[in-house]
Amino acid sequence: MAEHRSMQRSSLLDAARSLLSEGGTEALTFPALAERTGLARSSVYEYFRSRAAVVEELCAVDFPVWAAEIEAAMSEAPSPEAKIEAYVRSQLGLVGDRRHRAVVAISASELDAGAREKIRAAHGGLIAMIVEALAALGQKEPRLAAMLLQGVVDAAVRRIEAASGEDPSVITDAAVAMALRGVGG
Repeated sequence: MAEHRSMQRSSLLDAARSLLSEGGTEALTFPALAERTGLARSSVYEYFRSRAAVVEELCAVDFPVWAAEIEAAMSEAPSPEAKIEAYVRSQLGLVGDRRHRAVVAISASELDAGAREKIRAAHGGLIAMIVEALAALGQKEPRLAAMLLQGVVDAAVRRIEAASGEDPSVITDAAVAMALRGVGG
């Protein structure tokens, strides 16, 4: 029975990723989840109490995977500069991943305070990954620099997500240049 529930929950999360990726927040409804998974709508409520709970679970499941991918890319980098580049490129490389698109698609304002705090804490873990590399480069305030660097990454994510016709690789290269060389390019 527990294995069946786990499989159903996984199926619901996969359907939620697809719905959010394809149609944004408007597409994530319990009737749509039920239709995608073959469950009755009332059964969906047995697994999740709200759309926010679905997104919170997606973050809890997917964020550690993203963090591990970023950390792995950074661990292969031979220098602090290369670690910073890996940090930026690997995060922006995730933008096209439907797991990432799903979580970005829903507004944080729809989440309760507890869910927003969990997401903030997860992002804090990303920032912590880069502090050491920034300190090695001589940053006097490496934690502050890490938060500002993450702001550059977040702005690049929004730009890529806007699908404004710009090549995502151009946006990524610009974000890396800003991270490594500042606005002087």
